[in-house]
Amino acid sequence: MSHSLPIRPVAPDVYVAPQLTPEAMAAAAGAGFRSVINNRPDFEEGPHQPTNASIEAAAHAAGLEYRFLPVNGMYQSPEEIAAFAQLLEQLPRPLLVFCRSGARSTRLVMAAAALR
Repeated sequence: MSHSLPIRPVAPDVYVAPQLTPEAMAAAAGAGFRSVINNRPDFEEGPHQPTNASIEAAAHAAGLEYRFLPVNGMYQSPEEIAAFAQLLEQLPRPLLVFCRSGARSTRLVMAAAALR
């Protein structure tokens, strides 16, 4: 998969990235992604962080499936992990998941895989 996005594979057809911008959604679609999950709560770092609404609008404009599952960076509950596992099963792949650094999204992928 060729792209200029700062991504890394974490599971078959599942990639993780740090914070993405609305502009990155067209690049993600161009790179062949079909779905995006945002795990970062709005305003986690203040007003300079792109909002979920702006990223979601850009994702839909680019033809991507998009879901917002905001989770805390330090703790992901069993319910959040189960919800994430459900999204992994339902959304078309390849799938791109992001948060601030990519770490909590990676933890969610690993925790969801452990539920199988």
